[in-house]
Amino acid sequence: MSAGLAAAFAATMPARRPVNLSRRGMFAAAGAGLFLGLAIPVRAPRAQGAPGAALRHAGKVNAYLRIAPDGTIHLQNPFVEGGQGIDSAVAQIVAEELDADPAAFVVTCAPPGEDFRVMQGGNARFTGGSFSVRSSFAHFRTLGATARAMLIEAAAQRLAVPAAALTTAPGRVVQGTGASERSITYAELAQAAAALAPPENPPLRDSSAFRTIGQPLARLGVRERSTGKIAYAIDTKVDGMLLAAVVHAPRAGAQPAAVTNEDALKALPGVHSVHRLPGAVAVVADTWWHAKKAADQAQIAWQALQGPVMEADFGADTMLGRLKAAAGTHGNTAEEAGDIAVAFSNATRVIEAQYDAPYLAHAQMEPTSATARFNADGTLDVWVPNQAPDIFQASAARTAGIEPSAVRIHSPPLGGFFGRHFAYGAANAHPQAILLAKAVERPVKVIWTREEEFARDAYRPMALATFRAGLNVAGEIVAFHAAGHGEGPITRHFGTGALGTPAVDGSIMEGLTGKPYRFATKRVEFVPVPHPPGINLGFWRSVGHSMNDFFFESFLDEIAAAANKDPFALRLSLLDHSDRHRTLLNAAADLSGGWRRGPFTAPDGTRRARGVAMASPFGSEVATIAEVSISEGEVVVHDIWVAIDPGRVVNPRTIAEQVQSAAAIGLSSAMYEAIEFDRGEVATRNFDTYRVLRRDRMPQVHVRVVESGAPMGGVGEPGTPGVPPAVANAVFALTGQRLRSLPFAKTRLSGA
Repeated sequence: MSAGLAAAFAATMPARRPVNLSRRGMFAAAGAGLFLGLAIPVRAPRAQGAPGAALRHAGKVNAYLRIAPDGTIHLQNPFVEGGQGIDSAVAQIVAEELDADPAAFVVTCAPPGEDFRVMQGGNARFTGGSFSVRSSFAHFRTLGATARAMLIEAAAQRLAVPAAALTTAPGRVVQGTGASERSITYAELAQAAAALAPPENPPLRDSSAFRTIGQPLARLGVRERSTGKIAYAIDTKVDGMLLAAVVHAPRAGAQPAAVTNEDALKALPGVHSVHRLPGAVAVVADTWWHAKKAADQAQIAWQALQGPVMEADFGADTMLGRLKAAAGTHGNTAEEAGDIAVAFSNATRVIEAQYDAPYLAHAQMEPTSATARFNADGTLDVWVPNQAPDIFQASAARTAGIEPSAVRIHSPPLGGFFGRHFAYGAANAHPQAILLAKAVERPVKVIWTREEEFARDAYRPMALATFRAGLNVAGEIVAFHAAGHGEGPITRHFGTGALGTPAVDGSIMEGLTGKPYRFATKRVEFVPVPHPPGINLGFWRSVGHSMNDFFFESFLDEIAAAANKDPFALRLSLLDHSDRHRTLLNAAADLSGGWRRGPFTAPDGTRRARGVAMASPFGSEVATIAEVSISEGEVVVHDIWVAIDPGRVVNPRTIAEQVQSAAAIGLSSAMYEAIEFDRGEVATRNFDTYRVLRRDRMPQVHVRVVESGAPMGGVGEPGTPGVPPAVANAVFALTGQRLRSLPFAKTRLSGA
């Protein structure tokens, strides 16, 4: 759909009366396509941190930095803070080369614009894929070094001395030493420095002399977040603002034909107007509570129009049946070595297994919201949680029918993350806020209830994997075959053949591919099985790894059991070629006090066992060990030990915190989480039915950071995928029951 058509749809909504917009039109207005870092092939950025790197925007100091008279350093960050510590990491990198105290930084999210497209390739900007720091490390080092050189030059001009005669100490330029030392603060020099031309290729500090990079510094803004002073999108307040509650169609794709009690709704306290939107009805009122109470009473006649309408009889079991029916189908090659048919024909034993994982919601604490305000000068302000400001600017412009340059996107800190806030069309609230603000000619904030959030999330797709392994008489693996079945968000939003992967959807296959183990003969393939068009698919924390490493690492344990081998020892033997991976695996064992599978009796008298797993997500390497017992038929996880090798480290404290967070969501998803459908409608609509890990079930998570010196990897997501298989493998060691289907809670476990 063209932007012109989208603008036409937006323009058809007059004030104060219902208007019918097609869902297809809404997707055009919202920008149904999306721009996701997870879809970009992950490799080390060119010249990561190297002096003289050709960095297009690294010299644009004035776009990024402002030093206030009180010495505070204001930094505009291209990335969005959502609890992952990116504001602190960027400040720490810049501070290293600028020679400043990271605690002096105040970091805000930069607006859309060319100057802030700093990622690999120079044209990308998003927050996701555990990609932010590793893709911009060289940029921010060079930015800090450039600013430092400009401050030194400004001081040299003021002091009438050569720049080479000056150096810096944190926050100031220094001349001389001892009793003859004199200095000028950065704050005093900032205005003069800003007027200078940035130097080309400023020298970078040798990594052996780093003073802030690599240090476990505290995050910025912790006190503000812990005391409720941070304003999230849902907290936005604008003069003259009205608030809106929405009711989405019970089945995705259905449209509101009429609101039969519209007059009665308008007569309710505080109600301003009622509107039909693509796939939804909105009530606008003076308070959100008045809007919600009215929306709860709306009598809506729904009809199915052209477009992706959810199947009337669809259930999660329907999709699982389709995936299983495709098992055995020849797929598209993702990885291959040797002649797999010959290798299996020579095997003395063949092991087979099938694994599956359900649809998952993001289940974030902050429900979806957005605020829109049209201004007298024709511009538009939009406050919206997002992971890609430029993409949301374009989406908002299409919805409003104006140029992107007339749209200001405000990107507050995120109250939920990990793929929820990309441009997923009908899963976003900002098009609704824009259309309503245009209709009522006042600012409007849309807030979805928890139920609407669950019903219109962009879900992690259901998936299935099948495995076969051929063993020789000595129990060695002579043939390995894996197949991933399904459709991922890359195929759904970018189409077949997108992003250099014409036959393989990486968002379904990562974790089945890219494993470090060496097999003499193997084949890994992708079997496309589409989901109903009425289900919006999205990226979820660690994406395909979140399910595929569970599948793969659990099956590897099945191979160990069939070959009568210890699963830890089997992994070591498959990693003979990689000192990095063997070191990491041994680090996890050492962290846990030494590998012991069990079963064994713990000091508290419980019968326990341990499981192990590895993962290679987002440029990092992870080894995980979990210790479990069984109580009343459910898994109890006591400890999780994670060794992570991200190659290079900016802040080990943040890495540990991110691994602990990732382990929590990995365990929650493995134990309990699933989205269910009933006759085409989402049945899991709140936390009473979407079960998540309770605090009293959270184990201790012990983390060791191993800095191998490899190219820098990500840290936000790699801690997630190793947890489910480590727990499942421990359960098998303890009970003999093999868990092949997530979540674990649906399986009643026997005692040890």
